[in-house]
Amino acid sequence: MKGLMSKFHRLLSVFWEGVSAFRRFIGNILFLALIIFFISIFFLDRDRSVPDGSALIFSPFGNIVEQKKETVLSNQLLGDIATEETLLKDIIDVIDYAKDDHRIKALVLDLRNMRGAGPSKLQDIGAALNRFKDSGKIIIACGDYFNQRQYYLAAHADKIYISPMGGVILNGYGLYRAYYKSALEKLRVQFHVFKVGTYKSALEPFLRDDMSEEAKESNLAWLNVLWGAYKADVAALRGLDPSSIDDYINNIPAHLAKAQGDTAALALNHGLVDGLKTRDEVRQEMIGLVGEDEDSGTYKQIDFYDYLNINRPFLKRIRPNRPKVAIIVAKGIILDGDQPAGTIGGDSLADLIRQARENDKIKSVVLRIDSGGGSAFASEIIRRELELTSRSGKPVIVSMGSIAASGGYWIASAADEIWASPTTITGSIGIFGAFATFEKSLASLGIHSDGVGTTKLADAFDPSRPINPLVKDVMQQVIEQGYRLFIQRVAHGRNMAPE
Repeated sequence: MKGLMSKFHRLLSVFWEGVSAFRRFIGNILFLALIIFFISIFFLDRDRSVPDGSALIFSPFGNIVEQKKETVLSNQLLGDIATEETLLKDIIDVIDYAKDDHRIKALVLDLRNMRGAGPSKLQDIGAALNRFKDSGKIIIACGDYFNQRQYYLAAHADKIYISPMGGVILNGYGLYRAYYKSALEKLRVQFHVFKVGTYKSALEPFLRDDMSEEAKESNLAWLNVLWGAYKADVAALRGLDPSSIDDYINNIPAHLAKAQGDTAALALNHGLVDGLKTRDEVRQEMIGLVGEDEDSGTYKQIDFYDYLNINRPFLKRIRPNRPKVAIIVAKGIILDGDQPAGTIGGDSLADLIRQARENDKIKSVVLRIDSGGGSAFASEIIRRELELTSRSGKPVIVSMGSIAASGGYWIASAADEIWASPTTITGSIGIFGAFATFEKSLASLGIHSDGVGTTKLADAFDPSRPINPLVKDVMQQVIEQGYRLFIQRVAHGRNMAPE
């Protein structure tokens, strides 16, 4: 028995030594791979990755945003495997890199995977495309079809091609919402609203079955501005009359009948595209323009993301002793506390602003806002940090993206200067609060709430009970004070009278 245990012990020792050796071997391999990785970053010749005289494929993916949303599956460790977004800055950087790159001869707009993009973002990209053309290089837009956002960018091309079975889908701008008043009545849900002002219409869907005349007037005003800008830009790029774009949309049944139901011919007849080409015909034209890549059997090209990685340094040079401008992005709904990227947290964004203020090397702050608003309390936390930064002697500049409304404007009001794009949606200076109670819904099911409390507010905000009259009074007073505060903040920040 003793000999058997000894043999087992020796066998276990040999096995463990083998495991340890294998672990060291794997560790050394991984360490060596890491060394090779960093050597490749610093010493490989990046010029070899871009074929001389090639075409850059501009292929944004998903929504075009000021800042990507950070989720569990989208971070620096795992990459953007859970999001479909492309940074506006990356797009503009790539186009501007290519403009001055002797290796890039042409830009191909492949927009099939592009989804949402605000009007101001489209205009920013369009300006970069114009700079590319001004350098003497050609832009080709090709696709099976183009939707309205895609076509705005395609219109900047020297040549626009669609498939013979494709088309250009334009439909203008609209705002249509679902309204729930009748549904809430059927469900016996009591919706309690506290607001100030006529044009703060965000809560109308819970109070009406249709859009109020005031809201229609307000919404149509800014929609017409956006649509007018879209038509003016596209018409100028394509040499068309802006009214012809309205005619293309409003009379499409008659125009399509003349084209015998051929949507591609319809786009060609109205001057929206320059030709109808299949994918292989476009490929052959591009081979003639930039040459053929013998390995791939197509024209010489480089992908958008590959080109970005080649041109943007892996490790940025910080230069700690040089003065800097802090650029902070405020994108998404404004919420209390700390929030991840792609959402504005009152505490997390305020902390970034405070860090910039306390850093002696940072001489000014630019806050890029792309937000429709949110929490008034969080907005005030952020605004206060901007105010303190301005008082410290560091200029604070707000740059507005596609939208900077409500809480987004509350934040902006503390800036020394506010800059908006021509198509920025901004303003909406108002405040509201709301919550629902379900006492009648529950009663219809035979469920009732009853009890006792030590004060008149013991049942405040209990959704199973009717709204407490004291709560109604308090909420309305709080909302009215919030509105007065908002007006005061804007009036002070913009040197205007509250009236």
